[in-house]
Amino acid sequence: MIKVGIVGISGYSGVTALEILLKHPKVRVTYVSANQTNGKVEDIWPKLKGQCSLSCSRYQAEKAVKSCEVIFLAVPHTVAMGLTPELLKSKVKIIDLSADYRLPEADHYQKFYETVHKDKGNLKNAVYGLPELYRTQIKKAILVANPGCYPTAAILGCAPIMATYSDTVEQIIIDAKSGVSGGGKKLSESLMFCEVNENFKAYKVLSHQHTPEIEHYLSRLAGKDFPLTFVPHLLPVNRGILATIYISLNKKMSYQQVYDLYQKFYKTEPFTRVLKPNEHAELKNVTYTNFCDIGISVDENKKLLIITSAIDNLLKGAAGQAVQNMNIMHQFEETTGLL
Repeated sequence: MIKVGIVGISGYSGVTALEILLKHPKVRVTYVSANQTNGKVEDIWPKLKGQCSLSCSRYQAEKAVKSCEVIFLAVPHTVAMGLTPELLKSKVKIIDLSADYRLPEADHYQKFYETVHKDKGNLKNAVYGLPELYRTQIKKAILVANPGCYPTAAILGCAPIMATYSDTVEQIIIDAKSGVSGGGKKLSESLMFCEVNENFKAYKVLSHQHTPEIEHYLSRLAGKDFPLTFVPHLLPVNRGILATIYISLNKKMSYQQVYDLYQKFYKTEPFTRVLKPNEHAELKNVTYTNFCDIGISVDENKKLLIITSAIDNLLKGAAGQAVQNMNIMHQFEETTGLL
């Protein structure tokens, strides 16, 4: 049994992590905090009434360190890097759900998050928490950078082809759509009901902060720099991400060849499902789960591969994957608390 804390339970990712961990057989939640929210957890989130007796208050590092062996940082971008150094000095393991440690280059972080990174020294120590690619490193990690929701769907959709046939890939275009909870709980006019309902739009075209994250890890798989095009859209639904990925090739590949590649690549992965022929990823099949569904279509004559990849942005795209990483770090069965 390990003692776990969550910093930032007032947000969607934080409370989702709390819900999972309260039912996790190998975990005891011993600390929760949120800087703008005080009171009993069951008053803050009435759906947890009778499930959690903890009270929430402003973050106190000393109390967190004394109470926990692992801390989930479900805080806004730019906040985690101010908390992490002190926690690491106290030998607490950290799973950061923000973007603060996902990009190994501080210059890229500053460009896309418009803030100078305050903890450049720990960037090189962070392990990118995508289990399908970095499970071995996650097992030994003390600081895990939980992937973004869009990058999780995009990277899993592209990984097999980029790891195996990168020289065949000419171009990648990722057309991705997210539910509104992906924007967090902060008050924003663009996320208000009347702005989202009966609407569908692209946003941050060619400037979204997840672009360098997707490019970096796919380039690492390919063994060379590989620029791509990523366009996010906002769906009028609460949760879920669907990425439609267009991969242009320089030679013909058959459907069976691609299907066999994806099946082999993800054969032992508990949460990545390669769909049968003529099946395509859908939100309704992954929401409220930690699964990523991947569908495959191939146009041999056009040398075009189309991948659909769907996840729940709050689970496989955030809190679920964070718990999956915790399970790996502590050598629990990877699916514990997630099935």
